[in-house]
Amino acid sequence: MRLSFQEVKKKIESMVPSNIDYDVDLEAASIAIVTNTPDVFSGPDSLASKIAKTIKRRIEIRPSASIMMSAEDAEKKIIQILPEEAGLKRVYFDGAICECTIVCDDPGVAVGPKGATVRAIRDEIGWIVRTERFAAVESRTMHNIRKYRQENAEDRKALLRKFGTRIYRPQRSGEPWCRLTALGSYREVGRAMHLVTTNESKVVVDVGAKPTNNLSEVAPYFNAPELMPFENLDAIVITHAHIDHIGQLPVMYKYGYRGPIYCTPPTRDLMVLLQSDYIKVASAEGNPPPYSLGDVQEMIKHIVDVDWGKTIDIAPDIKLTMYNAGHILGSSSLHMHVGEGKHNIVFSGDIKYEKSWLYDAAAIRFPRVETLIMESTYGGSKDFQPTRQEATQELQDLIQRALSRKGKIFCPVFAVGRSQEVMIAIDQLFKSGTCEPVTVWLDGMITEATAIHASHPEALNRDLRKKVLKGGEENPFNSSWFRKVSGREQRESILLDPSPCIVLATSGMMTGGPIVEYFKNWAPEPNNTLCFVGYQADGTLGRRLQKGFAEVPINDQGQTHMVSIGCDVITIDGFSGHSDRRQLMDYVKAMNPKPRTIICHHGDASTCAEFRKDLASTYRIRTYAPKNLETLRLF
Repeated sequence: MRLSFQEVKKKIESMVPSNIDYDVDLEAASIAIVTNTPDVFSGPDSLASKIAKTIKRRIEIRPSASIMMSAEDAEKKIIQILPEEAGLKRVYFDGAICECTIVCDDPGVAVGPKGATVRAIRDEIGWIVRTERFAAVESRTMHNIRKYRQENAEDRKALLRKFGTRIYRPQRSGEPWCRLTALGSYREVGRAMHLVTTNESKVVVDVGAKPTNNLSEVAPYFNAPELMPFENLDAIVITHAHIDHIGQLPVMYKYGYRGPIYCTPPTRDLMVLLQSDYIKVASAEGNPPPYSLGDVQEMIKHIVDVDWGKTIDIAPDIKLTMYNAGHILGSSSLHMHVGEGKHNIVFSGDIKYEKSWLYDAAAIRFPRVETLIMESTYGGSKDFQPTRQEATQELQDLIQRALSRKGKIFCPVFAVGRSQEVMIAIDQLFKSGTCEPVTVWLDGMITEATAIHASHPEALNRDLRKKVLKGGEENPFNSSWFRKVSGREQRESILLDPSPCIVLATSGMMTGGPIVEYFKNWAPEPNNTLCFVGYQADGTLGRRLQKGFAEVPINDQGQTHMVSIGCDVITIDGFSGHSDRRQLMDYVKAMNPKPRTIICHHGDASTCAEFRKDLASTYRIRTYAPKNLETLRLF
């Protein structure tokens, strides 16, 4: 049922008693009912839920400005009412959605018996009140995002209204159709970008960068005529916060895009962290960054948070639902319902169809699926990986061997996901008592990324979520052997210290970052071990080392030096956030319902071709492995 905004307002008017004062506004995909009597719309079998069922749109009840205290006065009142035992840490206000978040040590105390304390606070300050447990390590990134949102509340409110107006624009005449255009990551790994075009709308999925020294291949195909101009795009949807999926996103804002970005809250936080670091790394290496921090800030204003399982409108004829992809924190598979039931597309995103130490396995149940756009990173016939348990045991054995000969272990890791998995494996080993603990240095963004993980326990698997919420020694991220490298001086002292230790450092493919410093200094020593636990793309330093080069060139302040490889170079498979060949095939087999068409991407050319062929022969499904810049009609 396609309703205009005026029709929506009329239907709401027919359902709300005439004596209730309210207004109807747009909040991106949601309909906001703004009222000075919000209780009238809430409760069991509420008026709000009846309205939502009638108009088939998400309803948000927002208090009117007349009953809301100023943020300053509201915070004072919260401090006054909240029991001291709650352990208040911070209070954040988001004026765009009239929401106040109380961050404290014990949310249970903050809520009170049967919600009495929260209700008392809400009745006094007028704001919608949320409570949140304070993480053991506070995320600076999350704090900055919340403060920025607070400071730009009016701009964001206007933007949400603008996004909603675009969604509810008049229906365009003509026969419905849908196409997919490949703008990056097709027959390659990196610079993911897809364009979904219908007769009414344009939606982009992911805007990534490619990890390569070939600067002409870093960005996706921004100049494709189908994409231009950016002003005609309805939305951008982000599957997850790895650089190959979000590394070029602020470029869109640099060159004029002013539409919404839809992603999960963990993806939002990690995305800002990684993009900010991307600028720093590029500048440090003497490469002009593709965007500025100002572009990142502009991007933040346009982000619309989406929780897993919630269906929202992102364009006049496209509904979006996000599901857990099991890859990294907040990673999502996307279900797009196009038209009035005309076609259903699933973007798998990067998936892990196996429960890991951090996340549950990728979702496989969707309402409908006609077309599956699927990653193929490890889709080759020989791409089989050990289980998580086997990989953990291999890493633990390696650590014991290396430490027994008083050597150092240095691991290039992705800050997000991979580093936390390795931390848990090390924590298990040291807590078992079978190995004398040594200092585990965390260099780069790992500590901040771990803090973001701890701040989003809802996105972790049940076992880890319990440990994180319990805190103390139960939380594996709190263990005393994990120490943050605070800067260059401390890094230099670690490099000169002869004591055995473990270093986890970025970047994961050794394309830059602090791991290169450890490599230059420690690679020549035979007692040391360089341990890879993640994918190394073609053209990266990591891939050259995996191939067994005896020496490699390293650029140091504009000069090239050869580094001899004397240390052990070991790759441990099984920690990847990607599914291997077996899991990818099982994912398709288990998917319910079965797709009619599968489009393979996010793998090198030979892997995509081979995986496509094997999917077709095994499951009798129509398959494609298009090249970048090709367009396929979906219906």
